[in-house]
Amino acid sequence: MTAQIRRIPWATALVGVALGLMLSMQFKVQRQVALADLAALQRTEELVAQLAEAEALRDELAAEVAELRQQQLISVRTQSEYQALAEQLEQAQIHAGLLPLTGPGVTVVMADSVLPVTPGENANNFIIHDEDVLRVINELRAAGAEAIAINGQRVTGRTEIRCTGPVVTINGVRTAPPLNIVAIGNPDELERAIMMKGGVAESLRYWGIQVTVKKETSVRVPAYTARLRLNYAQPALEEVAP
Repeated sequence: MTAQIRRIPWATALVGVALGLMLSMQFKVQRQVALADLAALQRTEELVAQLAEAEALRDELAAEVAELRQQQLISVRTQSEYQALAEQLEQAQIHAGLLPLTGPGVTVVMADSVLPVTPGENANNFIIHDEDVLRVINELRAAGAEAIAINGQRVTGRTEIRCTGPVVTINGVRTAPPLNIVAIGNPDELERAIMMKGGVAESLRYWGIQVTVKKETSVRVPAYTARLRLNYAQPALEEVAP
């Protein structure tokens, strides 16, 4: 009986040790599971943060792309407007005579008469006058001449052509016959305008004044080089209808 009673504490001790080991192992397992769950949670939080950062970067890049597209559209519009303004300026310079031009046309040569002046006749009838030059210029313009020059002087809306004794003044420059008039346009039409029956050339030949026309495949008309400053004229504002 005594021996049996003594064995009981040892058995109890063994059971206690076994329970302790089991509890220890269970705690370790639970701790490992908890640590694994914590690591997974932390990884999930990191992934969520990275996703949010990527979405923010995507939105930022999308905004930059939209801004670049807008800038590109503005740049294209600005370039188009600049090109249109450049073309308008070039056309204005052409019509003002400020650019040299080339193209098909004619060369008209006017020279004083070689006929002898008989007593009693007016010698002025046998030399070129400003009105004779103006008649030729008007005929050329009526026939579609796009640019005209006389002895290297561009004819524009501001050009004066007037006689000063035996010479003709053009753009303030005195020049003597023969006068070489260069005009750009349809060569056939320009020649016909000067040489037509009853026209300016025929009427001048009555006094012996020589007028010849040569059709050219290419002629050059220089730019207007005289002063262009306006002292009194100013742009007129367009009136707005009520």
